[in-house]
Amino acid sequence: MEKKTARWLRDVYFDFFQKRGHKIVPSASLVPEGDSSALFISAGMHPLVPYLMGEPHPLGKRLVSVQECLRTQDIEAVGDSYHHTWFEMLGNWSLGDYFKEEAIPWSFEFLTKVLQFPAEKLNVTVFAGDKVAPRDEVSARLWRQVGIPEERIFFLPREDNWWGPVSQTGPCGPDSEMFIDTGKPKCSPDCRPGCSCGKYLEVWNDVFMEYERRSDGRYYPLKQKNVDTGMGVERTLRLLENKEDDYLTSIWQEIIKKISQLAGRPYQGEKRRPMRIIADHLRAAVFILADGVRPSNKEQGYVLRRLIRRSIRQGELLGLPAGFSREVGAAVIANRDNYAGEYPELDQKEEILAALAAEEERFRQTLQRGLRELAKMTQKLQEKGERKLSGRDAFYLYETFGFPPELVAEELRKDKLELDLADFEKEKERHQALSRQSARGRFKSGLADHDPRSVAYHTATHLLQAALRRILSNQVRQMGSNITHERLRFDFSYPRALSEAEIHQVEDLINQQIKAGLKVERREMPFAESQKLGALAFFRDRYPERVTVYKIGDFSLEVCRGPHVKNTAELAKFGRLVLYKQESCGTGCRRLYARFQG
Repeated sequence: MEKKTARWLRDVYFDFFQKRGHKIVPSASLVPEGDSSALFISAGMHPLVPYLMGEPHPLGKRLVSVQECLRTQDIEAVGDSYHHTWFEMLGNWSLGDYFKEEAIPWSFEFLTKVLQFPAEKLNVTVFAGDKVAPRDEVSARLWRQVGIPEERIFFLPREDNWWGPVSQTGPCGPDSEMFIDTGKPKCSPDCRPGCSCGKYLEVWNDVFMEYERRSDGRYYPLKQKNVDTGMGVERTLRLLENKEDDYLTSIWQEIIKKISQLAGRPYQGEKRRPMRIIADHLRAAVFILADGVRPSNKEQGYVLRRLIRRSIRQGELLGLPAGFSREVGAAVIANRDNYAGEYPELDQKEEILAALAAEEERFRQTLQRGLRELAKMTQKLQEKGERKLSGRDAFYLYETFGFPPELVAEELRKDKLELDLADFEKEKERHQALSRQSARGRFKSGLADHDPRSVAYHTATHLLQAALRRILSNQVRQMGSNITHERLRFDFSYPRALSEAEIHQVEDLINQQIKAGLKVERREMPFAESQKLGALAFFRDRYPERVTVYKIGDFSLEVCRGPHVKNTAELAKFGRLVLYKQESCGTGCRRLYARFQG
């Protein structure tokens, strides 16, 4: 019998839906293209928002994919048996084509016939209804028709059975979730699917996207009804392999074995938590690095730095040797049974491992400074005759030097001192509350909130790239972009800072194209044909067979999802495009900021 690896799961999922008319969409980059509402792709539907809103997709109305995702809200939760930062999400989509009548029977068939989960262990939840949308009797009826009895169908409220939008605005709708009963006893008479006790494990989610939440907070019917599903590869494989712990599955075993070997101790007891954190965070770091992000103190680079440094802190607790991040990273890349062929960007092995090693070295120097700072605090405590370090001081060490409370407590014990852990947790929670408040303001624009000014900036990035290639070199290639209502940010490959003269030349060339009123044309074509025409496509391994190409006069030709203006003259109403700031964003990579100035 064929071994049920992550590769096997992907293959049978794709085969099932291809036989039902679905086209495979390659996983998008972790960094959202031209979208300021999130730092990373966090769900399979994230790259498909324009098509869920009604824009035609080049591959048609039925799609299937495995999308790499990264969720930063789970960083602190990692260390248990099932939370992860980077993960893979299988999904199939109907863009205004089939709906509940097809999606639910297919879900039942795939789970029970292909994956062979016993039908009697399947429990489902459906939306109970509220003032926005009615009780989902249709989904409940369809589940009864395929054989799920009434006692295993649960009507749950919005907080359990409503998905989206990802941000403050965008497509959303009621969902129906599927759970496998593990056979464990109920933790209480009220135990049901969604309970965290471990009796019921979620395996799949069918989202029926038929609403759009707009900036006024109200919900409106979408122009088309969509199906959006999500099946986590890690969690499903855990169920298929009948493991109590995600990290015991075939996805993780080579990585865990490497950490265990370096630590000189087995994956058991209290040592499991730091090993899980190291495995999870360094796997996530490898994939972020593979998408061109480098450690920094801003945005994606900050998240990457935090993941690497948190893993190194845990390595200190395990007594791992210096340089371990490179060896664990190599184990991630060598995990060919799970990732080979799916993520060709992992072929940048040496660049990825060198970046890991360099960040580890930088952080170890920071840790040494932290130890000196802790020694000063210890001396002050002893001079005052006190025995306990405050939570505020410990949090300063945690935030500034990356010292986890366990390391602080360990150092304090050497001098027969202790840490006020409760005070530390209170200080940490206060900081996290401030961070959450800041994040809500940072990402308020929403995935689908494509206002005219943001659309203008998106078109301007195409003009900027074309101008840079003409003024500097045709070897310039886009490394990333970020667009808000106020400005655009563009990352590109180039070995040095631009001179003032070059900045002005690029500016002038862009604004000439705006003044010229160039027509912006949208065409769909095979990817191979787009390359013959010379369309720029720098994420070469991430494009489907058919793509959308935008042509701006004879000045720019790029593979892109949009949205864009119809004519560059539309940009003139916002003013002149000005390049107002440049900076380095890694070796051989520059970053430019531009805004319209009226």
